[in-house]
Amino acid sequence: MGAKDQGADATAGRWLAIPRTLCFITYGDDILLLKRGQHKRVYPGRYNGVGGHIERDEDPLSGAIREIQEETGLDVSHVRFCGAIHVDAGQNNGIIVFVFRAEAASRAFFDSDEGVLEWVPRCRVHTLPLVEDLPLLIPLIFDSDPGEPPFFAHTSYDANDQLIMRFEQGE
Repeated sequence: MGAKDQGADATAGRWLAIPRTLCFITYGDDILLLKRGQHKRVYPGRYNGVGGHIERDEDPLSGAIREIQEETGLDVSHVRFCGAIHVDAGQNNGIIVFVFRAEAASRAFFDSDEGVLEWVPRCRVHTLPLVEDLPLLIPLIFDSDPGEPPFFAHTSYDANDQLIMRFEQGE
């Protein structure tokens, strides 16, 4: 089967999604979180993991590792796929977020122009102004056994712009 047989040109009437990565890096019991800059359009002043768009020539794992390196300068190991989130924000296109966790070889990161990076003890994460879905995601990312299948989620918003998140567990 060649490239034309893949059906990538059949976009009329189809739902399209932008691929992104989101990674949570640990060092001991600490999680590296990014407090998004106030100047950022998406989640200003909120804490999140690191990540970004997947480039055309990348798979999600390669994209996650590249984004970690670009945003933190950290070398990581034990990178593990935790799950995927399909985001419907009511626009013509959606977003697919591939969620990973990884372990840092050291605590020394460089500053990010995305915001301020901070090592946060896991027990303190819930006290921060988090991106709205993190209280639901953190337990799935850090409390599941390495052999458990990844989670799958769908995110949308109700008429009052409140988050609706549905989860499925892989088999």
